[in-house]
Amino acid sequence: MSPETQYLHARRAALGGYLPRRRRVASKGLIVPPMSSWGQFALDSNGREMSTTMALVRMLTALLKDNEVGPRVVPIVADEARTFGMANMFRQVGIYSPLGQLYEPEDLGSMLYYREDPKGQILEEGISEAGAVSSWIAAATSYSVHNLPMLPFYIYYSMFGFQRIGDLIWAAADQRARCFLIGATSGKTTLGGEGLQHQDGTSHLAASTIPNCRAYDPAFAYEVAAIVDEGMREMVEAQRDVFYYVTVMNENYAQPSVPGGDLEATRKGILRGIYPLAANAQQTTSAQVQLLGSGAILGEVIAARQMLKDDWQIEAAVWSVTSFTELQRDGMGVERNARHGESAATAYVTKALEASQGPVIAATDYVRAVPELIRAYVPRRYVTLGTNGFGRSDTRQALREFFEVDRASIAIAALKALADDGEINHEVVDRARQRYGNEGAVRQASWIA
Repeated sequence: MSPETQYLHARRAALGGYLPRRRRVASKGLIVPPMSSWGQFALDSNGREMSTTMALVRMLTALLKDNEVGPRVVPIVADEARTFGMANMFRQVGIYSPLGQLYEPEDLGSMLYYREDPKGQILEEGISEAGAVSSWIAAATSYSVHNLPMLPFYIYYSMFGFQRIGDLIWAAADQRARCFLIGATSGKTTLGGEGLQHQDGTSHLAASTIPNCRAYDPAFAYEVAAIVDEGMREMVEAQRDVFYYVTVMNENYAQPSVPGGDLEATRKGILRGIYPLAANAQQTTSAQVQLLGSGAILGEVIAARQMLKDDWQIEAAVWSVTSFTELQRDGMGVERNARHGESAATAYVTKALEASQGPVIAATDYVRAVPELIRAYVPRRYVTLGTNGFGRSDTRQALREFFEVDRASIAIAALKALADDGEINHEVVDRARQRYGNEGAVRQASWIA
């Protein structure tokens, strides 16, 4: 056998042989570190202001330091690393470049300078979402191709994911990728002044069509921590064929600590898709109306609850909806089981709300079709608010007024639903419209015209 033939055979053997194969599981999974080592700050936030994007990046930075999981973590960005507060990672783990740093960066004098290294862990692909998500797929399927489980986090502006490269995300699902997609600066109203370019109102709708995609829209840092922890355990410990899509925001606001200091009491609701906020947990059965909110708009929902109480003496309970898609899948699963004659069960969202009373109002930073996913499983009158239409450049508050997902619009929607149910006089709704104004509706109507 010639030296050339021997070399070719040796290289093919090193690559795993002549016939392609895919492993269902890697020969050895990873042990996920306890949350106390990377996410304790999120459980004990005590009202500290931060965005959920910054909370996620802080968790990722801590995970990189773990002896077992750290070397397998692959942070991936297109070109927005500094926007997401990831610059500290440049110094910590470096940006991968097989040739090392071939130039002197302009920010060399700063503490968090742009550092390339042959052993770097960050993949920064430039302005190429297709290139970045392809690297993400390669790392996410490494458990099968190379018997080496990795834990990639692709962090990007959520607008530039499912809408721009949705076919590649579907391909990742088809290849049984195990990984995190982080849709940062998500929603239609959180990135003020950017207009259409960065405003995402549909990614959760697209995510709902991919069977092995777990999609979440958390509002609080402790919710993010619970979701990331569960995702790691499901993908690299249990080695299940799923991947997680998590939307996070760049809006800073006070982050509460985990209710009662006990994540386990809240964890099930977070992961299943809905739970009552601690301040209202005992009021869900006595409140006159139930307010549902997710992600960026949960803060507006909480404020609407206070407006209803202060201005109209109406008690409302607030629920955090972390995943409309998971709630819908659960409901459809219950329906399917019933068709096949299995024991009767109740959809999780139905069971959560059935002991409460009054109409249910849901508001999100996405198109109304997202909260509409669970309409079949809501046991009473259900009103949805969302950000339908084109985006525009304005302040956060003005955008929320325009799309009618601000606190005043939520309060009016709740009063209107109560009036339609005969619980209050329609005169109250008219007074509320006069009191709060209806500028958003007027502006939107004139713009559409």
